[in-house]
Amino acid sequence: MRPAHIALAALVAAVWGVNFVVIEIGLDHFPPLLFSALRFLVAALPAVFFVGRPKVAWKWIVAVGLALGVAKFGLLFTGMDLGAPAGLSSLVLQVQAVFTVLFAFAALSERPGRPAVLGMGVALAGIGVAAVDEGASGPVTGFVLVVAAAACWGVSNVLTRKAAPPDPLNWMVWVSAVPVLPLLALSLLLEGPERDLAALRALDWTGAGVILYVAWITTVFGFGAWGWLLRRHPASSVAPFSLLVPVFGMSSAALLLGEAVTPLRWLAAALLVGGVALTTLAPRKADARHSDPSPAPSGGLPEPAAPAPAPGRPSLTP
Repeated sequence: MRPAHIALAALVAAVWGVNFVVIEIGLDHFPPLLFSALRFLVAALPAVFFVGRPKVAWKWIVAVGLALGVAKFGLLFTGMDLGAPAGLSSLVLQVQAVFTVLFAFAALSERPGRPAVLGMGVALAGIGVAAVDEGASGPVTGFVLVVAAAACWGVSNVLTRKAAPPDPLNWMVWVSAVPVLPLLALSLLLEGPERDLAALRALDWTGAGVILYVAWITTVFGFGAWGWLLRRHPASSVAPFSLLVPVFGMSSAALLLGEAVTPLRWLAAALLVGGVALTTLAPRKADARHSDPSPAPSGGLPEPAAPAPAPGRPSLTP
């Protein structure tokens, strides 16, 4: 990779890592489900008028929109609202790679090799250490919801594998349009119209800036740049940069929010990042009926005119 492309990949990882701090700030301005709905609304509009018609079947767009937008982000934002720290959330969410491999094995008969199995064990050990640390210092409910969000992310990765979208930006914009109404309905039902209206009436420049960051910078720029890199470089060159996301997430949370990073949390970070690296970068086995001789791109973002992405690879949508 050229130095400029390496810098772009690192920038995307930084944008996605800092996003967890931005989410924490946004939760001071909006209820979590309303916040998530606004994120997708602004990401989808007006972009849907410029990216062209969807390039995959609507059933896949709706399925991923519900799994990723409603379930994953609804659980993540609610978990953070209940007290899961931004830095820890950026770390724990990466266990999605383990869930992706497990779901791909169940649904697609894609068997992980021994290094990947070892990586899953190491990553799950990291989750256990993080749970012990969080249980000793903070609310466990938020932590559990973040883990559940990672599982929903794994489901969306497998669905994306089946959809095989040829244009990652077009795909992400149309997927972003699906969760808006379900999240708004859930917000009205669970958070109440009074709370939602109060948040919207109190909208200030900080709240607006948070929405623009999570919608345009994280989603539109982040996925557009990531897809651009995947079209120009092998996935094995681009994918490792995703492991920088929790590094940027934890460091920015410590610097900007004053979150303490305990020795147990450092141990959890080492186990999780190492385990995810083994899980996502190790060669995988596949059932002969599903085998694919061509290399698969990472990030859940397929390259044009290439086979669909392997679900064992990391897919990042912070």
